[in-house]
Amino acid sequence: MRRFPSSARLPLSNSSTRRATAAAAAPLRFHRLSALPRPSSSSTSTFNFPTASLSTSTPSSLISSSSSSSTSSSTVPPLHRSSLRRAPLSQASKRYCSYRRMCGARRGEVTGSTNVPGGREVLPTNVKPLHYDLTLEPNFANFSYDGTVVIDLDVAEDTTSISLNSNEIKIHNAVVSSQGAVVASNPEITLNQDQQVATIKFADTIPAGSSAQLKLTFTGELNDNMAGFYRSSYKAADGQTKYIATTQMEPTDARRAFPCFDEPALKAKFTVTLVADKSMTCLSNMDVATETEVAGGKKAVKFNTSPVMSTYLLAFIVGHLNYIETKAFRVPIRVYATPDQDIEHGRFSLDLAARTLAFYEKAFDNEFPLPKMDMVAVPDFSAGAMENWGLITYRVVDVLLDEKTSGAARKERIAETVQHELAHQWFGNLVTMDFWDGLWLNEGFATWMSWYSCNSFFPEWKVWQTYVIDTLQGALSLDSLRSSHPIEVPVKRADEINQIFDAISYSKGSSVLRMISKYMGEDVFIQGVRDYIKKHAYGNTQTGDLWAALANASGKPVEEVMDIWTKKVGFPVVTVSENPSNSTIKLKQNRFLRTGDVRPDEDTTLYPVMLGLRTKNGIDESTMLTEREGEFKVPDLDFYKLNADHSAIYRTSYTPERLSKLGEAAKSGLLSVEDRAGMIADAGALAASGFQSTSGLLSLLKGFDSEAEFIVWNEILTRVGSLRAAWLFEDAATRDALKAFQRSLVSHKAHELGWEFSEKDGHILQQFKALMFGSAGMAEDPVVVKAAQDMFERFAAGDENAIHPNIRGSVFSIVLKNGGEKEYNVVLDRFRHAPTSDEKTTALRCLGAAEDPALIQRTLDLASSDEVKNQDIYMPLGGLRSHPAGIEARWTWLKNNWDAIYKRLPPSLGMLGTVVQLSTASFCTEQQLKDVQDFFQSKDTKGFDRAVEQSLDSVRAKVNWVQRDRADVESWLKANSYNGKL
Repeated sequence: MRRFPSSARLPLSNSSTRRATAAAAAPLRFHRLSALPRPSSSSTSTFNFPTASLSTSTPSSLISSSSSSSTSSSTVPPLHRSSLRRAPLSQASKRYCSYRRMCGARRGEVTGSTNVPGGREVLPTNVKPLHYDLTLEPNFANFSYDGTVVIDLDVAEDTTSISLNSNEIKIHNAVVSSQGAVVASNPEITLNQDQQVATIKFADTIPAGSSAQLKLTFTGELNDNMAGFYRSSYKAADGQTKYIATTQMEPTDARRAFPCFDEPALKAKFTVTLVADKSMTCLSNMDVATETEVAGGKKAVKFNTSPVMSTYLLAFIVGHLNYIETKAFRVPIRVYATPDQDIEHGRFSLDLAARTLAFYEKAFDNEFPLPKMDMVAVPDFSAGAMENWGLITYRVVDVLLDEKTSGAARKERIAETVQHELAHQWFGNLVTMDFWDGLWLNEGFATWMSWYSCNSFFPEWKVWQTYVIDTLQGALSLDSLRSSHPIEVPVKRADEINQIFDAISYSKGSSVLRMISKYMGEDVFIQGVRDYIKKHAYGNTQTGDLWAALANASGKPVEEVMDIWTKKVGFPVVTVSENPSNSTIKLKQNRFLRTGDVRPDEDTTLYPVMLGLRTKNGIDESTMLTEREGEFKVPDLDFYKLNADHSAIYRTSYTPERLSKLGEAAKSGLLSVEDRAGMIADAGALAASGFQSTSGLLSLLKGFDSEAEFIVWNEILTRVGSLRAAWLFEDAATRDALKAFQRSLVSHKAHELGWEFSEKDGHILQQFKALMFGSAGMAEDPVVVKAAQDMFERFAAGDENAIHPNIRGSVFSIVLKNGGEKEYNVVLDRFRHAPTSDEKTTALRCLGAAEDPALIQRTLDLASSDEVKNQDIYMPLGGLRSHPAGIEARWTWLKNNWDAIYKRLPPSLGMLGTVVQLSTASFCTEQQLKDVQDFFQSKDTKGFDRAVEQSLDSVRAKVNWVQRDRADVESWLKANSYNGKL
């Protein structure tokens, strides 16, 4: 599933670029909201790298922790680490090991070890589902549906009861049969609402080894919570509101649609029948078997029986839909959309899907097993997309593309999303995790595979360079918080599961895969993946099963090294010192926290750090740091760099002298784009946490003013945005001085690149222009601001082509920041009447840039209204983060409307956590931190407690940063003549 960006990583600017903050913005990253390509790693550029030193320091907590023993419960025998360097990166992301494992390895169809965490709230093991015959009839008049399900069961133990999951479903009747005879008709049914379990009890015992059948009749609500079987609305041509009925089952909402055994390891076959008006389209995972006329002028559409699969992958849709089709692949592929959308906008995704399925079949040496592939644009959808087997559902904006009105970043986002979901058809659908603590196998692999396939299809996009500043930095950002969690995180209850769909499962999981594949080689990695799929097809697995396949393909003890990365929280910072007398470097690892206050008990894990040593002779992938400290020979201390191309998961803290030499090396073309961008990312993170001074970071960034690569600039501006966001509640003079610094940094490059776009502009150049234009404009470059106002004036007068799609968001934000009610109304009208979802959401995101108190309140009122779908509520809220008044008003709005917000966004569905993070994580002061703590202390935070803790950690980090370096920053700004005067 492609989650919409976590609130802690939402974009801070409304430009069409993905990560860089054009405005002063919080140091937050987001999961692939838009994509940015960049220059090839072999390309070089000339720039003035600062010779000013980045003074370094070690937080006192690390000094004390370093005295703790050099041994750790997490150590890996050093003799093995070097050999492991070339083990195949085999973290193909898919789900964990099966029902057999979860229930105590009682069935023979499941492979893998049998580690079962205690305390899981799972169903009894006395029966196992084999087949569901499910019939549903939605009623759009009263938003209800009638259902019948007949479940064939395998009885494993003598039993007098059957327990299955049910949530917000009214079960009217039950019939239990065995061996063709009725055991109980209308038996007692009890419901445990907390555990979402219905239990059917009967007097006669069904013996072990028997077959049984459970028939249930029930009704449910077509809810508006985007979970289970729900309604989604759109506007018809005549202005009337119309509906479709659609589904979202992952992670635990199949039980909201029908009573079922709703655990990923309880795979079964499904035969679905949908009853609907004859004019409506009916879709499910499989192709249609029969269509018959039934009473009331309706039709019953029965679908062919599916392969065995998990309940969370089941899907069905009823409504008026249009489609386009291609037969370029072995099975037919269609894109569906509601009548209010231009179905031809699905052409890019349709053609890409055909190519991608063929690519994956070849890569995995395994045919896509279903008879068709449908992809549906759903008007109301909580995630970015969902990988339902054979019936993928998407947000409209993530599958439909109008290349005339959307920019390059949107196109890349759609490509990555489509390829992400199609990767799931093998990893997750064909081979499935046994329980949700294995989510990373699913999402981490799909994330890695989407970049891998995107790079193959669009090499000119240079997506692996983007990966370093996007996915990798997103992982490191969240994992640097004390409230982070291991990749393999224990989950016991349904209400905990939604909270782990975050940058750890997606981004850190895929970064672990990238790390292994980089030093093992992609060919070996892919071979291990093939073996894994073939062995476990239609089954459930654990992480250990994947490690075993990769180890077998590579001959390396993969699990020995990789278990630490998946089972332990966090990552290290590696501190470097040099001994020129014997040409060695001494390395020391400690856990890295953004707050800079690691305690000794938090610094016990010794990570197997893949050093990736770059010298003039190339890259040495064979060396690992496996202990607290290590000494390594370097051929020539004149030039070396650790973490070549930033393919490993750690930060590097160099001496000021080494940083200066690396600057010279960059000017000489010895560092790749990934190296330069990653070095800036490390410097920014180390300054924020107290390892290095912020004045040194500012000097470093200043020296990049002639950098020529888009990806490097993107990271520069992300770090400038992080700094400005942390200082957002400081005095006006300091804020103005930081704005002046940003303006001096970007203006020349923005003017040089310009903001005119032609068909000859490449994918990367388009985004480079957009990035620099937006950043200069939000830093109040007068030339750019005037250009934005001129374009906006022509647009407001009716010229639809006045603003290029690549900079539409930036123009709106710049004009709103400097304008008033007139400009606000134009953008609001665009949100209400734009012809495409991309244009609508761009306008909605930008409204928060207006700083007038009355307009801020209008934005908050809009977010509270029915005019903004629940799926989009984070968009106007996110726009308010660029100025203090918006941040404070947003928090007041949350507090004053808490009960209504809580009711509108139930915690179990995930969106509430996003809104909480948006409303709190931008704070920077101790008083604000205390206010947030006090407010939530009296609230029930079950279902979003992790979001609260992550926000508080983020605020603490900024509070510490500002308190530590306030004088240092002010001194540097004055010394460099950034006096705050505009």
